[in-house]
Amino acid sequence: MSIVVWLKKDLRSAHHAPLAAAAALPGAALAVFVMEPEWLASPECDAQHVAFTLACLAELRSVLAERGLPLLVQVGPVLQVFAELQRSHGFQHLLSHEETGSGWTYARDLAVGDWCRAQGVQWQEFAHTGVIRRLRSRNGWAARWQQRMAAPQVAMPAGWAGARVAMSDLPTLAQLGCTPHGRQLQAAGEAAARATLHSFLHLRGGDYRQSLSSPLTAEEGCSRLGPHLAFGSLSVRQVYQATEARIAQIKAEGDPDGRHWVAALRGFSGRLHWHCHFMQKLEDAPRIEFQNFARVCDGLRENDFDAARFEAWCAGQTGYPMVDACMRSLRATGWLNFRMRAMLVSFASYHLWLHWRATGVFLARQFLDFEPGIHWSQMQMQSGTTGINTLRIYSPTKQAQDHDPAGVFIRRWVPELAQVPLILLATPWRMGAAQQRSVGCVLGQDYPAPIVDDAAAVKMAKERLYGLRGTAESRAEADAIQNRHGSRKAGLPRTGMARSKSPRVPQASPQLDLFVD
Repeated sequence: MSIVVWLKKDLRSAHHAPLAAAAALPGAALAVFVMEPEWLASPECDAQHVAFTLACLAELRSVLAERGLPLLVQVGPVLQVFAELQRSHGFQHLLSHEETGSGWTYARDLAVGDWCRAQGVQWQEFAHTGVIRRLRSRNGWAARWQQRMAAPQVAMPAGWAGARVAMSDLPTLAQLGCTPHGRQLQAAGEAAARATLHSFLHLRGGDYRQSLSSPLTAEEGCSRLGPHLAFGSLSVRQVYQATEARIAQIKAEGDPDGRHWVAALRGFSGRLHWHCHFMQKLEDAPRIEFQNFARVCDGLRENDFDAARFEAWCAGQTGYPMVDACMRSLRATGWLNFRMRAMLVSFASYHLWLHWRATGVFLARQFLDFEPGIHWSQMQMQSGTTGINTLRIYSPTKQAQDHDPAGVFIRRWVPELAQVPLILLATPWRMGAAQQRSVGCVLGQDYPAPIVDDAAAVKMAKERLYGLRGTAESRAEADAIQNRHGSRKAGLPRTGMARSKSPRVPQASPQLDLFVD
């Protein structure tokens, strides 16, 4: 055996540069996926992520086997697996995609690089997303992203000279030490990914811009491609090119009714740019997984963490119906639309004054489409610790009124409130004691009273954050962060704070479906 293709978050056969390179090299090849104890034990890993991975691997193993390439799934540390393969078969080439992942993957890749150099193994990594390694400046990044997305896709090889290895069954969740996740997950794998993309581009996506804000309409109106991008059953380039091709097709058909489709898909296509823009931030500054983006925010929340508030938020028991409905829905399904994700983080960070790291780890386990680069950038952005972004403090009451006006979503996920009149559904604390008894929802007994006072909590958060942002130190750091990480794409709003005499005057910042849902 001469070649090992190391599969990570790229579980597909089409448009896969390492697989194509393996077919072009002389010698027998083997594809390997490693179930790493570091991943399984990491705080952001959940059984749903493992289950989705196993389903992707089952399909991919069959597809690759038809073309002669065995896919070996091993459990153990990567270096141990590679060392055993080297002893049993020997290999000279290790091929993989680049990965912008959690901190443990960065440390692992450094160790793999050292091992390859010591063993004389040539490790070649291929670009996978729009993220650019060792980027010195964001100037020109958007043009390079566009060039990469427009480049031809890598053709799937006709076949491989596969190595002869003993293949065992895929491990089960129980064998991997994972408890049942209890969620109804999206279908996994490359075929499901293509079907989801097709249904969005041809059937569901026409009202994308109008659908993405409400958890009711977003369930069907959003692309639902997040898990497939996160686990690599589709690549960003595949999605971008399919979207652009569909836009061109609609325009060529000349149907006047197609204009809204073009506008909708144009908006979605632009969000693919932002998807990689935020991943690039983690690539350039891996510390933001653990540290405040703006270091002037150090100490802002760390010493005020309230465990009781945190547990109530995690359980969907805050006494704010829209917050609780969103959390319960997320925990049951592994998915929530972006605006409601942002509201959950905003409520935790501003109303409850919880540090983003603890809430971020919890949410990472809930999101099936957990993508570290987007996740940690967004956790900090929605918590006000980037130093440059507009402070978005969502009102749970207004979000309910705007995006669940008939109370359908709240009644579905917070059945304790089923008999509460619609006019009071988002604010059940306004009911008197007699009315609470009459509708079977006594606050503090059947459903919690509000965990904090809305107005007082928001007032405190604004005073502390705007006060911090008004300092010379904060403004200087914000300039440095904007210069290093801010968007440069022409025609799109910059994500920084406007320079003005008052730190309370923010520049417009886009409300984005950054998880590409």
